[in-house]
Amino acid sequence: MAQYQLIMRTGPTPGAVFALEGDQMTIGRDSSNEITINDAEVSRRHARLTFQGGKFVLEDLGSTNGTFVNGQRLAGPRVLKAGEVVSFGEQIVLVFEASTFDPAATVASPRATAIPSASRPVAPPPPATSQYAGSVPASPMVEAAPAKKSPVLPIAIGVGVLLFVCICGGILWYIDSNYLWCTFFPFLGGCP
Repeated sequence: MAQYQLIMRTGPTPGAVFALEGDQMTIGRDSSNEITINDAEVSRRHARLTFQGGKFVLEDLGSTNGTFVNGQRLAGPRVLKAGEVVSFGEQIVLVFEASTFDPAATVASPRATAIPSASRPVAPPPPATSQYAGSVPASPMVEAAPAKKSPVLPIAIGVGVLLFVCICGGILWYIDSNYLWCTFFPFLGGCP
C-alpha cells in the first residue's frame, strides 16, 4: 500500500517528513492545521490537500505568498504526482513522495507530524537562544504584512528620464546658441 508524504527541503525544519493521512488536510502557520509550518511566508490557512480517487489534490486557500507546484503558481486544484516540488512562498520547499507503508507498523499519531527522515540528514536543532529567521508565533492576531521591496526600478527610471531631459536640453541649447536652427530644422520656415 502506498503512503504519501511531504519532505521539507528548505524552511524551518529541513528534512522533516509530513505523513499524509486522512481525506482532507490543511497546511498553514496556525496550529489548528493538520500540517503546521511555522514561517512568515506561510499564511495561517495556506493550502488544502484532499485525497480523491487514490490521489492527492492540492489547492491554495487564498494565501498571501502563493502555492506553487514545480515553480508554477496554482490557479486552481492540482493532482500531485510523486517527485513533484511543492513551494509555499519563495523559501518553503517540499517534495511530494510516495513511500511503501507497512499496515502492521505502529502509528504514533493519526495527525501529520514532522518526523526526521532516515534517508536524509537532519540539521541539528538551533541553540535555545536563536530561532529560525522565518519563525513567527503560531497564531498571531494580525496577518504579517508583506516585506517592502526596494524602490530600485522607479529610481533608475527617474534617473534615466532626468538624464534624457538634460541631454535634450543641452542639444537644444547648443543649436540655439550657435544659430543652427536652419541647419537642423529647415522645415520651420524663415530659413534662407
